[in-house]
Amino acid sequence: MQALTTILAPTDFSAPSRHAAERAARLAREHGARLQLIHVIHAGALDRLRGLLGADVGVEAELILDANRQLEALAADLHDERGPEIETSLRNGSVLTEVGAQGDAIAADLVVLGARGAGFVRRIALGTTSERLLRTTQRPLLVVKQKAHERYRRVLVPVDFSASSAQALALARRVAPDAHLVLLHAWEVPFESRMQLAGVDAKRLEQYRAQARQLAHQRLHETAAAAGLRPGDWQPCLVMQDASLAIVEQEQEADCDLIVIGKHGQSVGVDFLLGSVTKHVLAESAGDVLMSTVRDA
Repeated sequence: MQALTTILAPTDFSAPSRHAAERAARLAREHGARLQLIHVIHAGALDRLRGLLGADVGVEAELILDANRQLEALAADLHDERGPEIETSLRNGSVLTEVGAQGDAIAADLVVLGARGAGFVRRIALGTTSERLLRTTQRPLLVVKQKAHERYRRVLVPVDFSASSAQALALARRVAPDAHLVLLHAWEVPFESRMQLAGVDAKRLEQYRAQARQLAHQRLHETAAAAGLRPGDWQPCLVMQDASLAIVEQEQEADCDLIVIGKHGQSVGVDFLLGSVTKHVLAESAGDVLMSTVRDA
């Protein structure tokens, strides 16, 4: 399995984005990867400042110099004798454009963001900027919610048997190769509510549920086998429940510190990453969320 080689961590110097940078540095050490920290000075804010200052460019220059000092200080704090190699990039422009372009320029295997931030990181992780970035980037995105005390131990991977959930499973194994995986499938009986309204008796409905659960169990094991997982590497989790609720609940039940989800889905009936499921997971999960952005062929 190919290790991560390049990680990009945008920062606005807030505490949450520092947590993200620390997780990025930990992952870089674990994988022997290079890490690049990027801070983007928003072009619109600079333009407004220029309008206020007129010909006085001293304040603008000092702001840029201070941002560079903070970026270099963060890199120094994250570096230790074990690595990783840390580079810095200070950019001026549209945050969305600059982060996306830099990710492509360095062929980043992973972009690591804080779940909250003083400025753009919050908007990237949880706002409309997030949706635009996720629609356009091919770079996996890791949204960090907790301080990185240790490597990821237990990873929850929702599986709906689509190509995207297979990509998410492969990404989970790549980012956290030593973690124990919990493969979650939220199953259902197609048209069960309609059958109930149509008067199908309870015994027949229970038979349908048993058949649906057995099929889901079989397909979950086939998915694990296709991914090359050994019995001790993973455990199945089958629930008859709404996917968004099941993911958040099972994160707690299975004591997982990372959720890995794919971009598209079948069982939820909507785009898995940009729809309500992922929005709910990002808002309600306690641990970090890693999103595969690979599009289905």
